[in-house]
Amino acid sequence: MNAKNKLPVTRTARSSHSHLLPALVLGTALAAVSALHGAWGQEAPPAPASPEAVRAAARDGTIAYRLTTPQELERLLGQPASQRSTRDGDMECRTLEFAGATATFARVAELGSPFTLWDLQAGGRAVDIGRGRQVVLRTVDDLKKPDHFRGLAGMSLAKLDLRDQLEVLNGLSFDSQTAWPGADRLPAGFDPARLLEDGKNPGLGVRKLHAAGIDGRGVGIAIIDQPLLLDHEEYKDRVVKYSGVEVEGVPPQMHGAAVASIAVGKSCGVAPGAALYYFACPPWKWLGNEPWAEQLDRIVETNRKLAGTPKIKVVSISLGAFSERPNHARWQQAVKKAEEAGILVVTCDPSFLTLGTLKRLEDRPELTASDYKRGLYFYPGAALCVPAANRTLASFLGPRLYTYDRNGGMSWTVPYLAGVAALGWQVNPAIKPQEMVELWKRTAVKTLAGPVIDPVAVVEASKGCK
Repeated sequence: MNAKNKLPVTRTARSSHSHLLPALVLGTALAAVSALHGAWGQEAPPAPASPEAVRAAARDGTIAYRLTTPQELERLLGQPASQRSTRDGDMECRTLEFAGATATFARVAELGSPFTLWDLQAGGRAVDIGRGRQVVLRTVDDLKKPDHFRGLAGMSLAKLDLRDQLEVLNGLSFDSQTAWPGADRLPAGFDPARLLEDGKNPGLGVRKLHAAGIDGRGVGIAIIDQPLLLDHEEYKDRVVKYSGVEVEGVPPQMHGAAVASIAVGKSCGVAPGAALYYFACPPWKWLGNEPWAEQLDRIVETNRKLAGTPKIKVVSISLGAFSERPNHARWQQAVKKAEEAGILVVTCDPSFLTLGTLKRLEDRPELTASDYKRGLYFYPGAALCVPAANRTLASFLGPRLYTYDRNGGMSWTVPYLAGVAALGWQVNPAIKPQEMVELWKRTAVKTLAGPVIDPVAVVEASKGCK
């Protein structure tokens, strides 16, 4: 299948996030679909529509990309002659065959969102349902269609009166390209621009450390993740090395921009002064431990040869289940080799550290440990809790675009911790990798949400380490 016919879908390795995140990769093209213009709620099955009628329905918005559900289409076309279901990664697809038309719907598995229309065919030809253009919500009922992963990113709500929709809006992510109605049709006090700006703050006293000159300078952070949008304003000046393995031709993916901005972003990042070494890879292919171990070995060798740029002290891999994958001993060997070389490897795997996500309380400006509540994704008895939700991240869609992530996930905790480690190593490069982890746990603030990472206390404790 040609790359131009492929569609981004979400894939996540088991236990890497405990939710469906942040890991957009190229997936199999979804088959074509169909819909018709007809009367809603009629008792007798409607007569088959002509291809011209199908196209007219698409033109007037009766059926629309990512908005029309199978139930809505059946009200127009009657019961389908047949249907089939398939799965591609974390995407579930459902194809309905009608007289003269074929419709394929899709949703991200396990998010609880409805199936919505992805492609349309009538008369043997594809129908323009608005794919590739901004999705324009038609009524407030369309607010039920977006999944909680992508939310309202890239959509237009400009036609809607949202004054009574605060609860719904507070559950949906959005981005810089979301088009909103005027303030007179938004809920009182709901300000998307302010949320995007406030959400850039890493919280927990990190910006006070930056103001004091503690920003990770002189420390290298390596990230192994999906292909990166290299020219985003958040981190483009921090990238000192970028290389890829088995990702030739794969465009930038969402996950990369997010984790890079959390680690070293100039306004979003925990360690904006750190140097970034980025190793792009295809986690949708790498289901065993061997290729991940090889990347770690490669980083150790790269670090040994570095001259003129900061040495790598920490590797951030937003992935879990290493302990459940084939050849775990090979992975453990690579981690041990990295630690012996003075490099800490941070992952989502509970064998490294049981983590929990925190959600920022939007009405608390100080962002101390008490200004967060427990997030959606949490290991039982988590040893450390890290900010992840109600957080602004760099978007992979453009160099000056941002996403406001309502839900966060385990993937976002790892680059945050890597950034905190960089701050500690800036003030004391002699700290050993496992000593840094012990500092995180020993200095954590005890809260009702659990033990919360305390970057300021980590830095102070780092100064006193021998």
